[in-house]
Amino acid sequence: MEKDQSDQPTETNDELEAEVVEAPIDEGTSEAQSEQPADGELTKLLEDARSKADEHWDQLMRTRAELENLRKRNQRDLENAHKFALEKFSQELLQVWDSLELGHQAAQDEQADIPKLREGTELTLKLLTDVMQKNGIEQVDPDGQPFDPEYHQAMSMQEREDVAPNTVVAVVQKGYLLNGRLLRPAMVMVSKAGAPTVDEKA
Repeated sequence: MEKDQSDQPTETNDELEAEVVEAPIDEGTSEAQSEQPADGELTKLLEDARSKADEHWDQLMRTRAELENLRKRNQRDLENAHKFALEKFSQELLQVWDSLELGHQAAQDEQADIPKLREGTELTLKLLTDVMQKNGIEQVDPDGQPFDPEYHQAMSMQEREDVAPNTVVAVVQKGYLLNGRLLRPAMVMVSKAGAPTVDEKA
């Protein structure tokens, strides 16, 4: 015999609501949303970044200006070094110049003492030689030496039997070296072997 459904216990609406499990609220999501910077904070960060960028730009411009000033100063110093490189040498030559002028004035006198003029000329020449040597300039005077094409320039050849062939027999113009580097070759006359003689008895 079927059981009357009305006899089964029924759940009330209150009981059904009590069984409903409430979904948990994601507190992390809400906190992350609350931690996002507001518009005011974004504006402040942008202003700070712009201020730092301006500061770095100013430093770059100052550095470029300093480098440009340094370049100009170095260029000016280099030009002055080239322009006045001979200043010391020129000062030492002035005394030679003065001595030459004095000797020239003395030679204009009709009653000039020739031996004294000769002596003064020799002293002036020695003074010039000392100045040259002090500044690394030396003469090339190869009289009697073997001919060296690196330092000598042959002007002519002479047949000579009293010296070995290829020997400097006369110096037309002396050469000069600057700290071992050739300034001007010595112009010389060089010996060569004489033509062979024919034996008349043959």
